[in-house]
Amino acid sequence: MPNKESVVICRCEEVTYEQLRSTANEHTCTARELKLRTRAGMGFCGGRTCRLTLDKIIESVIPNVSSSEIPLKYQPPIRPVTFGTVGENQ
Repeated sequence: MPNKESVVICRCEEVTYEQLRSTANEHTCTARELKLRTRAGMGFCGGRTCRLTLDKIIESVIPNVSSSEIPLKYQPPIRPVTFGTVGENQ
């Protein structure tokens, strides 16, 4: 079983828990800074799988921060596509 530090939090950008914790502690980052410094939440899913964990890491590093002060948002796809387009072979 892997240790907690080596667990990949952002699968799209392959960012581990340890990378997030150490960056947040070193720079006392806001959620936006943490995202920009590590690229967590900037992958294909737009943060849909890792955002809650990023919020919790920020809350543990910066005392008395509320989730309303964490300015991360979910990003929609750049442009809508139909299911037919996704399934086409080019």
